[in-house]
Amino acid sequence: MSSTETNIDQFKSLIAEAKQQSESVRIRGSGSKDFYGVSLEGVVVNTKDFSGITEYDPTELVLTARSGTPLSVIEDALRENNQMLAFEPPHMGSEATFGGCIASGLSGPRRASQGAVRDFVLGVRLLNADGLDLQFGGKVMKNVAGFDVSRLIAGSFGTLGLILESSIKVLPKPECERTIFFDLDNQSAISKMNELAGMPIPLSGTCFVRNRLAARLSGSEIAVKVAHQKIGGEAHDEKDFWHSIREQSHPFFQSEGCLYRLSVNPTALRSEYPNELIEWNGSTRWIWDEGTLDKHQEFASQHGGHATVFRGNQPGDSINKMSRELHLLQKKIKTAMDPHGVFGRKRLFTEF
Repeated sequence: MSSTETNIDQFKSLIAEAKQQSESVRIRGSGSKDFYGVSLEGVVVNTKDFSGITEYDPTELVLTARSGTPLSVIEDALRENNQMLAFEPPHMGSEATFGGCIASGLSGPRRASQGAVRDFVLGVRLLNADGLDLQFGGKVMKNVAGFDVSRLIAGSFGTLGLILESSIKVLPKPECERTIFFDLDNQSAISKMNELAGMPIPLSGTCFVRNRLAARLSGSEIAVKVAHQKIGGEAHDEKDFWHSIREQSHPFFQSEGCLYRLSVNPTALRSEYPNELIEWNGSTRWIWDEGTLDKHQEFASQHGGHATVFRGNQPGDSINKMSRELHLLQKKIKTAMDPHGVFGRKRLFTEF
C-alpha cells in the first residue's frame, strides 16, 4: 500500500471513529489560521504529511496538489515558470499549506482586480462524513453542471469535508509592477480609490493606511508607464509593503483588541474611524476596536455588506451576524454535506 493510500485510510478511520462517538474532527494543516473562528473543537486530523504536487502543466495554467503541500512549494514551482496564484493568498505562517489556502478562502491585495480563491478553484477531491472519496469539478474552467461543490469548499474552513486534492487555475506573472503613493485623508482616499478603479488602467491593488494611499500597477512595462503618467503620484518599488498587507505584518496590524473586517460598498464613508486600513478599492475596511460586533454590523448593513471579527474574539463568541436568510442557507448546506456535524463543529457558527 502506498503512503498516499495509508494517509487516506488514516483520515477515513479518524472520521469514522468521530462519527461513531458523536464527536467532531478538526482538520489542520499547519495551524496558521487557527486564530480565526468561533472555537476550535474536535479531534485533530493533520494533513501535513499528505503532500505533493500531483500534476502541473504550465502551458495549460493548471496545477493540482494534495492538501498538505506547503504553500511555499506551490509558489516556488509557479515562480520557476514565471507564474503565480492570482488571488495572492496570505500565508499567516511559514508552514501554511495548500489545503489551508483553499479551505480558508482568504485572498490578498489582488482580490479586487483578479478575483477570489473560489474563482480559480477548478475541482476538489474530498472525503465526506461517511468517509467516501469524492471528486467534484475537474481541471478546466467550463466543466461545471449543477451545484458547484468545488468552489463551495473554498472558505468553508474544513466544516464541509476533508480536502484531499485541489486543482486551480494559475496565471502568468506581470511583466512590470509599480506602486504609486498619494498623501490623502480618509475620505479623499476612498474617492480616489473609486476613481482609479473606474479607469482603464492595470490596477492590481489599493491600500490606504496612515494618510497614504498606495496604488499598485501590474502589466506590461508600457502599460504601467502610461498608467502612471495618467494618474500621477509618487512611484516606489514596494514589494515589502504589499507583503506586509497580505501577511498582516504591517504595523497597523500589530495592536490589541478585536480586529474587525468590514465588507461594504466601496463608496461608504466612515469618519469616526480615521485610523482604519482600507483596501480592495474601498470595499474592505480593517478596524481595531473594543466595540461590539452588532455595532459594526449595523454600519455594514447600511452600506450593503457585513462585518466579521477576524482576530481577537473570545472563544465561543460569534464572529459574524448574518441575515436570517443567509444563516438558514448556511445551515442547509452544512446539514446536506455533514448531517452528523463531524467536521469543524462551531468553527464558523456558534450553533453548528
